[in-house]
Amino acid sequence: MSPAGETGTSATPPRANASSQGGSKLESTPNSRGASVVSENINLVGVKVKEVRPWIQRDIEQAKQCKADAMLQALLQRASCAPKTKQPELLQKCLKGVLPVCNGQVSAGGISSSGIETALKKYTCPGVEPDFYSPFIDATNIALVCLEEIKIDGMRAPVSTVDMIFQQNDMPMYQTHQKAKSIRKPDVVILPLNSACAPFEDEKGGKKRKQKDKRKDGQKRKDHMVKNAKAKPKNLPWKDVLACIEFKRKTKEVKSPPSSYIVTDHVPTKPEHLPVGHFKAEVPTPGPSQTLATQPASDIAHQSSGLTAAQTSKGGSSSKRKAADTLESTAKKSKANPDADEPDVTVQTGLYAAEMFAVNLAVEHLINFIVIDDVIWTWYYDRQGTVQSSGINFIQDLPRFMVLLYALQRFKVHDWGRNKDFLPVQVDGEQCHECKIKDEDLGTVDLLLHTSHPERVTHYGLQGRATNVVPVTSEALTKKYGNFEDGMVAKIFWGEASRTSEPEILKKVEEIAKRHPTVEGHIPQLLWHHKFTNPTSAIREALGVPEPTTGGRVLYILVFRKLYPITTLHGRDLFDVWRQCILCHIILWKEGVYHRDISPGNLMWYKKDRRLIGVLNDYDLSSLANAVGPQGNERTGTVPFMALDLLTKEGQQGKVKHLYRHDLESFMWVFAWIVFRYREGVLPQGSRPLDQWATLDAIACGKEKLAFLTNFSNYLPADLRTSQSAIDLSLLALLVDCFWVLQAAHSNRAGDMYHNLVVELKRKGASEQINGEENVSDMDDLLGKFTGTEAWVDLSKPLPL
Repeated sequence: MSPAGETGTSATPPRANASSQGGSKLESTPNSRGASVVSENINLVGVKVKEVRPWIQRDIEQAKQCKADAMLQALLQRASCAPKTKQPELLQKCLKGVLPVCNGQVSAGGISSSGIETALKKYTCPGVEPDFYSPFIDATNIALVCLEEIKIDGMRAPVSTVDMIFQQNDMPMYQTHQKAKSIRKPDVVILPLNSACAPFEDEKGGKKRKQKDKRKDGQKRKDHMVKNAKAKPKNLPWKDVLACIEFKRKTKEVKSPPSSYIVTDHVPTKPEHLPVGHFKAEVPTPGPSQTLATQPASDIAHQSSGLTAAQTSKGGSSSKRKAADTLESTAKKSKANPDADEPDVTVQTGLYAAEMFAVNLAVEHLINFIVIDDVIWTWYYDRQGTVQSSGINFIQDLPRFMVLLYALQRFKVHDWGRNKDFLPVQVDGEQCHECKIKDEDLGTVDLLLHTSHPERVTHYGLQGRATNVVPVTSEALTKKYGNFEDGMVAKIFWGEASRTSEPEILKKVEEIAKRHPTVEGHIPQLLWHHKFTNPTSAIREALGVPEPTTGGRVLYILVFRKLYPITTLHGRDLFDVWRQCILCHIILWKEGVYHRDISPGNLMWYKKDRRLIGVLNDYDLSSLANAVGPQGNERTGTVPFMALDLLTKEGQQGKVKHLYRHDLESFMWVFAWIVFRYREGVLPQGSRPLDQWATLDAIACGKEKLAFLTNFSNYLPADLRTSQSAIDLSLLALLVDCFWVLQAAHSNRAGDMYHNLVVELKRKGASEQINGEENVSDMDDLLGKFTGTEAWVDLSKPLPL
């Protein structure tokens, strides 16, 4: 397992309506893979988040919907004294319980809930967008103080260790994603009180923060509400953010609050659910914070969707300056880009969620909010996808909004989505995470995850496997296995519940390795694994979302011996490790283990007896020949390396069965990718050959790769074209041979397709899939066409020790 492979292992997600195209039975149902391909190894490429944005948008476009009351009931249930016991009347009890706060009848610590009405009346006045942050913050923070006084049977008390508060932000927030820096600017955030106070205390020299605060909690909150809750903090860290609220103003005037409130049925808003594009973000005013990366698009990001900036709202132009939607390389100086446009508010809020996911390890879920005029929408994100509740008019239906605040106020840290199994700790001044898990054989397995280590691979996106690879140390595992020279890594990811798990597949792989020398030593060494019991489908069942278990995910942690990525190699070493992986792969396929995701990040190596040993890695998208039923709802593969047959409309719909030859073809694309792009095991700065493959959707990428296949010489990098290096020439000769074989194989299959089509038409029958089967002889024959080329034979000669 490597923390440094160039790409992740996720296919480009189809658009939201992809699954509706065509009517035949699918081998696998396409589903959004999320932005995981963007994230797995950002450190090796310069990335603009403008390239990341369409992946987030596709995830948001596929968001499921639920009723506002269903979301409120689920959140209340989570904040109750008995979260696992159904309490169907909880919402109605709470709606009645918060009425005194809504009607200005509650006071606490010198603060009266009548201030909520005053703040909301101010909110309804015409103005520009930033004018609405302060009254909203006043209303919510006053409400939180007064809601502490409301006791409702079955509900927990407010969580003092969190002590949530609404804080204005509207300032750039930065985060580093493996040597690339993102800039975001949420309007308002929900924070623990201490986290909200910290930036302002730091501005005064940091001394007060180090001293014990002798103020009572209530006075500290009141002081912050008056002085700083509506001020702009500097250097606010993403790790402290519990939720983000993004505002948009669409109309000049909003209806004033009623004179009093009673409990009523929920009145659907218009729109009831917020679609992408309902209200675009306003054109940002160019400013020093608006910077775009000078680096080219990510090797694994998707192209920009061409989102246009919104028109000025009826309420007047916003005066706020938005931080550009960027992810800039910290290695190069960025430059202003006045043409930068902002994403739609739904996508913008999704990008905030991506930041929150990235900064915290193994996050279970997140909640953000969008406020347009007098309506608030709740957005719930987890690795299965996004769920949006219907809107609540927080002025006309204040009791429901108060119930939302009442529930959130009683959230423990893990109710906000922080994983309670991974506890943050400081070790030698570095941020780490500690995890202790009971094991039947080893007792307690202690894991110290070095989450600040520069080799950590983090995920940057919304849904999918969200793989993190982290260097790890463990006394229990060291006692069992001894010390590894290069150490161990933990792979933490959300596997799809319906698939055969990676540990199960690796068990089968290990059995095969005992019988085949070309597999033994060429597979990852799984040291330990654990499956957590927190499926993402549970919340969807509670919310009444259709097909709640489809695409459901569960968290895994696997510990491996550390390996190195093939991209660090060059010359004969590169070829030799690549060749070993191919020979391992065909044996596994013949034995019924179908890898189905050949990419640079999954071809690894280690050193043994002065030789490099190739390892075929990552089996979490693999399948077994004897598996019964569907093995997941995703088309597997990494777009730049997928076979041409799969980069078609039919391929992305799952109508093309994934065969051995598709994986073998992926090996060829991987080799070309590395040879064309890397120099001496390093990815150069600046524009690189084949960049476009990683910025296109699957079908467009297929067309580009077909053009490459038919006109290979036009793509040769200038330095390789003029190189006098014997090994460079040998590798290029191998590529020419391999792509000639691929082109010939594609031409032969095209000829067979036309022949079969003619036969079927003469029979007046429907054409059947012609590439659905292959036997061992077909596999050996195809591989033999590659291994029999002159260049392959020459490069396969034993390397000197």
